[in-house]
Amino acid sequence: MLKFKNTKTMRRPMQMLMLAGALFALTWSGSPARAEDEPSAAPEEPCLGCHGTAGMEKTLKDGSVLKLHVPGEAFAKSVHGANGCQSCHTDIDPAAHPPSTKDIASTRAYSIAASEACKGCHQDKVDEWKSSIHGILIANGNVRAPVCSDCHNPHAVMKGAAAQVENVACKNCHGEIYNAYLGSVHGKSRLASKESYAPLCSGCHTAHAVQPTFGDAPRAACTGCHADVLDQHKTWLPNAALHFEAVSCPACHVPNAKRKVDLMLIDQNDKAAGTKQIGVPLFEASLKSGGKGIDARTLWNLLQTLNNEDATEKTKLRGLLTVQNAPDAHRLAHKDQAISDCRTCHSKGSEAFQSVSISLVGPDGRRVGYGANADVLNSPMSLGAVKGFYAVGGTRIAALDILFILAVLGGASVGIGHLVLGWILRRYGLANGHKHGSDATGGSASA
Repeated sequence: MLKFKNTKTMRRPMQMLMLAGALFALTWSGSPARAEDEPSAAPEEPCLGCHGTAGMEKTLKDGSVLKLHVPGEAFAKSVHGANGCQSCHTDIDPAAHPPSTKDIASTRAYSIAASEACKGCHQDKVDEWKSSIHGILIANGNVRAPVCSDCHNPHAVMKGAAAQVENVACKNCHGEIYNAYLGSVHGKSRLASKESYAPLCSGCHTAHAVQPTFGDAPRAACTGCHADVLDQHKTWLPNAALHFEAVSCPACHVPNAKRKVDLMLIDQNDKAAGTKQIGVPLFEASLKSGGKGIDARTLWNLLQTLNNEDATEKTKLRGLLTVQNAPDAHRLAHKDQAISDCRTCHSKGSEAFQSVSISLVGPDGRRVGYGANADVLNSPMSLGAVKGFYAVGGTRIAALDILFILAVLGGASVGIGHLVLGWILRRYGLANGHKHGSDATGGSASA
């Protein structure tokens, strides 16, 4: 039933209906009558005659309370103020409103259903949302994922408001990440000046087609603004391009973060491999290794199982040094505080290589990680699996060390042998060959 909190004159349903009818008649006839503290948009006075009253609500079947109050002043200033209520609420018949009964399962069900109205004007944005992690979660039955009205109050959408850091809707669900962002070089810039162009959430994740970030995605977001970052790193960082392939930006630019190596399952085209290619039951069954994390043998067996002769697509691993959690990924520090000491990673027992995960993409697009034993980076059985991720001094695969030493010795021996041979030839007059019967002038030598 409808309720008006703190409104003594509307305790009885009949009184409520009579007053609503009177307000409807007055406002429809063009009368200036309205709640003094709730100015309304002129085209919507008939609806706001009731819905502009504070405290209006309806208790639903599941016990949840649907708020029916629309603040008139905020609506009048919003981008929807001149649209007209029925442009969105097409299911409402003013001549038969309020209806005697209307079944609404829950406030959440109502929000999801009502968001369908947005595509009447914003079809392109709705299509982007449907392709996003949020839309995919809703499609998969997760009703807690955000819909349009969770980020945009439909009755108070103000132009340009989302460009202010304090109005970022993402904080409603991602509070810990939002607070981490506020302490970052980007967040501090935004808080210090309204004119700052430092990115908000949408600057990296987009506003509607939000996708999970893994693999190359965070770096792609960074280079969208820092286009010359690779050239800048080349001035001081050896093998900068190789580092960019194997190290995420936050791994160095969040100096206090806990880091890990994520061995990502990818397909033969270097795209993230997911449950569609692999199958979760098969993957999880292959990872049983006594509760101590995936060990080198289990990892080898897993890849052999995935790449059997019946497999249509080959699966391999790609290593990435990154941070362990999402809040840390958003605590980006000023470049002067970034890690630049090579020994941080390239030293025996480096902290960066003590945490390892094996991951694949789940059905909702998010990467799912399974804990692994750090020894997978050091075992000879991992040669084929992690050959693309070998940090000199940090990960110590003895077999690779031996091959490296042999290669160095082999290369050195060729050079040394060449020098020794040259000395012998010169020492015994063999360096320039013989005259073969001709003197220096080209004439014939006499007997």
